[in-house]
Amino acid sequence: MTSFWSLWIIVLTIITIVGITWVLFGNRKREERQTDKTTGHVADGIEEYDNPLPAWWFYMFVLTIVWSIGYLIIYPGMGNYPGLIGWTQVGQYDKQVAVADEKYRAMRDRYLALPIEEISSDPAVRKMGMRMFSNNCAQCHGGDARGSYGFPNLADNDWLYGGTPADIKTSITAGRQGSMPAWGSVIGEQGVNDVTAYIMSINGRDANEKNVSAGKKVFQTYCVACHGADASGNTAMGAPNLKNGIWLYGGSAEQISHSIRAGRGGVMPAHADTLSEDKIHIIAAYVYGLSQ
Repeated sequence: MTSFWSLWIIVLTIITIVGITWVLFGNRKREERQTDKTTGHVADGIEEYDNPLPAWWFYMFVLTIVWSIGYLIIYPGMGNYPGLIGWTQVGQYDKQVAVADEKYRAMRDRYLALPIEEISSDPAVRKMGMRMFSNNCAQCHGGDARGSYGFPNLADNDWLYGGTPADIKTSITAGRQGSMPAWGSVIGEQGVNDVTAYIMSINGRDANEKNVSAGKKVFQTYCVACHGADASGNTAMGAPNLKNGIWLYGGSAEQISHSIRAGRGGVMPAHADTLSEDKIHIIAAYVYGLSQ
């Protein structure tokens, strides 16, 4: 927080506390005893007496003001002031996570020593893996792991970088970075249309035969290096299978053309620095189990 906003919060907080205290004691200085005076307000025949607060109520308000001042001295609440004990939400969270890690470490270490194939069907592992997945992966891949536009489905058997336990664990640990280069300026708009027609044809969809024939030639010249001569993809390069009807960025003619023309780029962040090895092992087992 900048110094300006820190000062802004401090000033507003102090003004609020002082103002509330002034209102409270200002009204307390009025007549101490009960009277028959009214404020002049009448609602449904009910008049409002103009009497001070009962003593117990007044002192309760005083206590809350004193408590709030003490709280703002001990805990952060006044701009950038950290409080006497230096408490933070992040620190509190880290302590709780450390306690939980220590509590469950022995159990996770036991699973870490076992193969992913073996523990992927274990109900306890699946339960832990689902929770860890929800906290770390669902933001992109969805709560059901079925992905969305630009984010792969992890619950089927189609894998960009391989679906073996080792491949999945590597993807989580080190991350992945895919890149489909833009070919629009190389093959021209006609080339884009022809390759689109060819890709649609190998997926059993209607396309102009002339465009398909021309597109196959363009594909064999520019695309086989990544996607293979039969367009079945290459997991080593993260090049998707183009003939199985599964599309990361959409399978309409327009979406396929855009992928060819402008290219695509996707990043799976590495989690080695945010998740321990045992947690990655359990998440990998959970993901592997989804496709089995």
